[in-house]
Amino acid sequence: MVKVSRRGSDLDETLTAQPCYELVGVLRIPEAQVGPVRAIGRRVAVALLALVVAVITVYLGRDGYTDVRGVPLSVIDCVYFATISLTTVGYGDLTPYSEFARLTNIVVITPLRILFLVVLVGTTLQVLTERSRQAWKIQRWRSRVRNHTVVVGYGTKGKTAVRAILDDERATKSAKDLVVVDTEPSALEHAAAAGLVTVHGDATRADVLRLAAAQHASAIIIATGRDDTATLVTLTAREVAPTATIVASIREAENQHLLKQSGADSVVVSSETAGRLLGVAATTPSVVEMIDDLLTPAHGFAIAERDVERGEIGGSPRHLSDIVLGVVRDGHLLRVDAPEVDNIEAADRLLYVRNTGK
Repeated sequence: MVKVSRRGSDLDETLTAQPCYELVGVLRIPEAQVGPVRAIGRRVAVALLALVVAVITVYLGRDGYTDVRGVPLSVIDCVYFATISLTTVGYGDLTPYSEFARLTNIVVITPLRILFLVVLVGTTLQVLTERSRQAWKIQRWRSRVRNHTVVVGYGTKGKTAVRAILDDERATKSAKDLVVVDTEPSALEHAAAAGLVTVHGDATRADVLRLAAAQHASAIIIATGRDDTATLVTLTAREVAPTATIVASIREAENQHLLKQSGADSVVVSSETAGRLLGVAATTPSVVEMIDDLLTPAHGFAIAERDVERGEIGGSPRHLSDIVLGVVRDGHLLRVDAPEVDNIEAADRLLYVRNTGK
């Protein structure tokens, strides 16, 4: 039996009240990775573009420049002057003497010189712009995210749950609709590499769940390693998201009622489920293979849920072309052999075996 204690509410708003730039590193929005060759190529292209603009500017105003030889500037001279100006070498053998040439240097060449230098120290600039870009992406994501799924814990159970969601071809969820909350940086790195939004923090705190936009989530999956943590996260999640579907995993069956009382809609007892499969596998291993197939939506058969079609109303689920396992009525699952589901109602949902190859 686990004992649950609640934290005070004084920390509830410490994260959500922070400006977006303070959340960089806590909330991470995935983005496409750019290879080093491509990144260097972009910087070289910007530098060359700045040089070309500078050469054209000097060439158009070449009559306003003088050199030690006293001859008009050639194209090579314009390239030479633009190069030494942008690189701040400045040998002094070419100088602008007319007011127009000097004004051009102030208005055009000087900003290009700054741009050129910024490109040369692009690593520092990249760090600064990355933080600003992440802050902007966080603000944009927080204003738009709705009806997503929050996964608390990205261990073996959390990863498998995410994979099952993404592999379900009939589901509308994609990687951008999943948010992972964990305290382990290594787990968050794996989640980010998979293209998932991540939040670094303790999900027993309401402000961490609010940062993951749990209040707007359609479902919350709790896959922590401890039953007491799962119970406290469930309490907090139900407080933050009163209408979300909360599914939790625990190790011991004796704690199942605590999760239900805390607000979980469904509780999976991992130890008992594994024990049952082990017992079945000892005598009929093929049954375990079939169960694993049914729980893997990416291939073979899968257990799915659908609405009742108009022509099925009033009939028996046992007479349908689909293999129906049960009927969900008023939020309760009824087995297909229950007498009360002999007549299918319009509001029912059917739990059936779907062939994913179709």
